[in-house]
Amino acid sequence: MKKIKTTFIVWIAIYPAITAILLIFGEYLNHLPLLVRTLVLTLVLVPTMVYFLIPFWTKVFSKE
Repeated sequence: MKKIKTTFIVWIAIYPAITAILLIFGEYLNHLPLLVRTLVLTLVLVPTMVYFLIPFWTKVFSKE
């Protein structure tokens, strides 16, 4: 059950983050080559996930 909960926490953190970044910066990112676009997305998303979103959602779901 722990893996399912962890998977859900990662998904609930990453899906809105990717959607927001693409909504806000998609017009600019679309002009970049795929490898550069992916690099930019991961440079922003990985630290955001590790330091903010995963800890936040873990606290939210550990209060149950």
